[in-house]
Amino acid sequence: MGAGSSGLALETDQVGLSPLRTNLDDVPESCVASIFMHLDPPEICKLARLNRAFHGASSADFVWETKLPSNYKYLAEKILGQSPESLSKKEIYARLCRPNCFDDGTKQVWLDKSSGKICVAVSYKALRITGIDDRRYWNHISSEESRFNTIAYLQQIWWLEVVGELEFEFPAGTYSLLFKLHLGKISKKSGRRACNVDQVHGWDVKPVRFQLSTSNGQQASSECYLHQQGNWGHYHVGEFVVDSKNTPMKLRFSMMQIDCTHTKGGVCLDSVLICPSEFREKLNQF
Repeated sequence: MGAGSSGLALETDQVGLSPLRTNLDDVPESCVASIFMHLDPPEICKLARLNRAFHGASSADFVWETKLPSNYKYLAEKILGQSPESLSKKEIYARLCRPNCFDDGTKQVWLDKSSGKICVAVSYKALRITGIDDRRYWNHISSEESRFNTIAYLQQIWWLEVVGELEFEFPAGTYSLLFKLHLGKISKKSGRRACNVDQVHGWDVKPVRFQLSTSNGQQASSECYLHQQGNWGHYHVGEFVVDSKNTPMKLRFSMMQIDCTHTKGGVCLDSVLICPSEFREKLNQF
């Protein structure tokens, strides 16, 4: 069949007709953009390098609007501090994929680059914590292992209560809320990570109680013993569902161990993470 095809092409040339030869440069930019609407953002960015048509299509607003979360206008105004009309949709997506701080740097929001779904982190500095300003109980430690660069280390306490609130406009979906904790004091010695677990105690006597409630009446709670020494653990509080678009939801969440029959200590508190529930399988990225 290959020989026949070559013969046909040769015959066509002999009668003065040019055979049709097409390549990617001949594909209209509008067709490329229509294809891009069905691809993930990382795939679009890779294909944008092929030629001018692909590069031009990769910047089309109608392509990136399908990748942005439904609340992107709220995010542009609240997080980026700009009118969404003043930015291209591609630029909004790119800027939201970076960690963006708000509320005096105590909270961060970012988009997952592949899916465009929202994640939010709340630093311990935005939480109400028993005795947090008393150096007999807590130390504030600089750490590269925190997205906020600082963690709180609890030496010892009888009564522990950590409470936080967040009002935010989430796109529709199901979200998980988790506390990021670490048993043992983190430090660096000679440039290497070290973890001292000498002060870890009390977390195996009574479980820690976690609670979550939302402004539309959803509630969740869980209990567990803290056991993961030497590594960060994400302790699941519960899930909440967002049904309506463009409506702020207020969350209230807490972590408590208020049994005063024993002390507890030796734990690092970093932050609270809110992410789409399907992301729980890749929490090591956070």
